[in-house]
Amino acid sequence: MNILLAMIPAFLWGTTYAVTKYATPDWPPLLLGALRALPAGLLLLLLKPSLPTRSQWPSLLTLGAVNIALFFAFIFIMAVNLPAAIAGVGMVSVPVVALLYAWLTKGQRPAKIQAICAIALVVLAWLLFDPAHVALNVLGVAALFGALLTIVIGSTLVQSLSVHIHWWVVLTWQLIIGGTILLLAAFIDGSLLHPEQYQVIFEPISALQYSALFWLIVPNTAIAYILYVWLLGRMTVAEFSFGTIANPIAGIVCAVLLINEQYQDWQYLLMFLMIVFSVLPQMLKLRQFKLQNN
Repeated sequence: MNILLAMIPAFLWGTTYAVTKYATPDWPPLLLGALRALPAGLLLLLLKPSLPTRSQWPSLLTLGAVNIALFFAFIFIMAVNLPAAIAGVGMVSVPVVALLYAWLTKGQRPAKIQAICAIALVVLAWLLFDPAHVALNVLGVAALFGALLTIVIGSTLVQSLSVHIHWWVVLTWQLIIGGTILLLAAFIDGSLLHPEQYQVIFEPISALQYSALFWLIVPNTAIAYILYVWLLGRMTVAEFSFGTIANPIAGIVCAVLLINEQYQDWQYLLMFLMIVFSVLPQMLKLRQFKLQNN
């Protein structure tokens, strides 16, 4: 049941890339990240007021910087610079990064099936991301790698903090802290580095853009992150990553429906195989568990 619930935030997050390209393609990534995170955090604070203790602030500052500020910045750089379906499918590589992170930081060697699926994912991604067939840029690909790493590190931090700090405090304040960091970064970027990119904020906002912002703030962030943090207190990061199968599906569907992205049959086949190999180890593990308990 928890894995099915994990698919809900994953599906909502998978819509981010296409919605951004459809409604706000010219908006700066840092500004989009701030507009997504900070209002959502303040909304949750309004729904259930909370305040961290003095000893909790350092951990929450680290979490907000990694899990929200860095991650949201990477996500919107991807959304602006990569095809929406490719960005969504690229995120199924989370299990590969999670395995490498666990191996390098905790000495946890992957099981044989996990290693095989990880190698298969790398090969499939190499074929799918071939610049000869897909329009890519270095910044978008670098942001994809950054997003994969920060989601694994951030999820690990959420799990460890949720043991000592109430999950609602973790949820609310990581969004507020991360959103504030992004807002400050956007202010510096717009004032000193790329002021021309921020001229968009002085133009009238359309009904479509208001709708997109509502989607990104409420379902895509507030609701999705409530489920995300609540579930990570009840399942492992590896189990949660199984639910991410819904992320690329949402990315592909929204890319086709909203911005009419089209791919060749062999590219859709590669996307499908990447989804399969990303969840295959968990499927086999669940099957083995059920057989042992029957």
